[in-house]
Amino acid sequence: MAPSGTRGPTPRWALPFAGAALVLLLIPAAAAQEPLRVVNFQALIITMSVLGGIILLGITVCCYCCCRRKRSQKPDKGEERAMREQEERRVRQEERRAEMKSRHDEIRKKYGLFKEQNPYEKF
Repeated sequence: MAPSGTRGPTPRWALPFAGAALVLLLIPAAAAQEPLRVVNFQALIITMSVLGGIILLGITVCCYCCCRRKRSQKPDKGEERAMREQEERRVRQEERRAEMKSRHDEIRKKYGLFKEQNPYEKF
């Protein structure tokens, strides 16, 4: 037996999280009831939506953890490229430094300003 009277709107906290629970919400609870009340359909809808939300939340957390672990194990392409470019710049800088030193040494020899390895060798 259905109670008489009008039913109010469904509260926002009772809205479903899963698609299957949404279908059950579209069916009015009074039309879905059988003469013998074995299952409370509103409680069933709420339970299914909460379970669906928990399952979706669990899947999301698992995917996030897996992706984060993969990222932390190996550097991404951007980091590898930055490290390679930094190494190339360091090598070029060392080459330029050696080249400038040899030029400066030549100029010092030309004008007699070259510092000898051991300054006491002359004595």
